[in-house]
This record gives sequence, structure tokens and C-alpha cells, in this order.
Amino acid sequence: MTKRKTLGNVAFYLGNTLIALIFVSPLIWMIASSLKPEAQIFKGLNSLSTFIPKGASLNNYAEVFQRINMWKFIGNSLFYVLVIILLDLLVNSICGYALAKFEFKGKNLLLTLVISLMVFPAEAIMLPMYREMADLGWINSWASLIVPFVAKCFSIYMFRQFFLDIPNELLEAASIDGCGPVKTFFQVVMPISGTVYATIFILDFVAHWNDFMWPLLVVTGEEKRTIQLAIQTFFGSKPINYGPIMASLTISAIPMLLMFIFLQKYYVEGIASTGIKG
Repeated sequence: MTKRKTLGNVAFYLGNTLIALIFVSPLIWMIASSLKPEAQIFKGLNSLSTFIPKGASLNNYAEVFQRINMWKFIGNSLFYVLVIILLDLLVNSICGYALAKFEFKGKNLLLTLVISLMVFPAEAIMLPMYREMADLGWINSWASLIVPFVAKCFSIYMFRQFFLDIPNELLEAASIDGCGPVKTFFQVVMPISGTVYATIFILDFVAHWNDFMWPLLVVTGEEKRTIQLAIQTFFGSKPINYGPIMASLTISAIPMLLMFIFLQKYYVEGIASTGIKG
């Protein structure tokens, strides 16, 4: 029985490792290609040698920084993404807390509305949002990149689900100690809610760091260009060299990889703890 269990565990982990390698193989190929000379990028695609950067060098990365002001575009993306995340965490956590712990007229209707709006894809409201930004005169401004994404129904729902599990006795004890609702939220609730905040942080960062369509619509100049728009410039001039493209894509992937490596524990815990109960 022990031998059978051992074999089962070996098969389980080997299977998971194989699946993980399949999923991560495009990322490995991209990184390897960013280190190859242009002529070698598409050679040997049917063999494992394609994942080995023969004659590896950093020439493609040097070309990226020579052709565009990559540091500026990275800074632009970090600025607007982090502002969105900070406002999202503040505004939507307060809304989720109110829906979880307060009783007020129309609460159930408001919660139903929040859940209903989650089914609308971003593409369905992109044109109305653009018209609104144009009417406000916000095209090619930080406001057009940030304001439309501060309030998110999904974030409100995630926070609400997490806050439902916080014991009411804890909040009552804080109230007895003289804490009002605002002080209770910031000094009692927020410090014990790190997992859901980390989860929203990761989801927001990935969504907005990789966003291409909305910045393409509202950013008309180079001053506020994001990293995804900057990468697109490599496709606009011929001949198209895929070495710099792979290098720029690798650069854009580094922040997400680092963030997930350090926050994955909280992400998994957050998804589990907000897991869908109502």
C-alpha cells in the first residue's frame, strides 16, 4: 500500500510538473528569443533547442533602450497603474465593507446591481467611456487613464465576501472601546485583511499593466505613453525585427513576475477566503 501511494505521488507531481512546463514554455521561449540573434529566433521550433539561446547576448535589450525611451514608458505605466490600485483598494474596500456589515435601505438592491454589472465586458462600455472622456476634455490626460477604473464591481464584491467572515463580535468590541465606524475600519478591519488586498492588488496590476486598447484610445502623445503602446512602435517600422520585440516583451513581463513571486501566497489565500459564499 505504501509503495502504491509513493508511485501515485510520483505520478501526480510528474504530471503537474509537465503541465506547468507546457504553460510556462511560451514565457521561456520569449526570454530565450530575446537573447538570440535575429536569424536564430525562428530556427529549430520543432525541437527543444529553440529554448536554448545559442550565441546569447544583450544586444536586443540595448537596441530597445536606444530606439525608445523605455524608462519613461515604464515610469508612466507604473504611475497610472499604482494610482488606480491605491484608489481601488481604498474606495472599493469601503463600499464592500458597507455592503457586508451595515444595514441600510436599498442594500440588497445595490448588491444586486453590483453583481449584475459584473457581467458587462469592458468592450461594451468602452465607446461610451471614450465619449465621456472627450466631453470632459480629458483625452491625453492622466484622468482619462485613471478615473474610469477607480470603482470596480468585482473588487467591491471580493471585499464584501471577505468582510462577511470578520466576526461581528470583533467590531462590537472595537465600538465598546470607543472606535467609530471609520476608525474601526482603518484600525481593526484593514490590518487583518491583507490577503484580499493583495489579491485585488495582483488582479488590478496585471489587468492595467497589460492594458493596450484603452490607452491606445485616450493617449494621443508620447508624454503619457504606456509600456504596451511603446512596444507597439516596434511593429510600426520596417523591417520588423523580432529580437527587440521579444526583449521589450520580456522587460514588460518582469514586474508581473516579481509581483506574483512575492505575493502568490496572499493571492491564493485571498481567492480561497473570498470564495464564493454568500
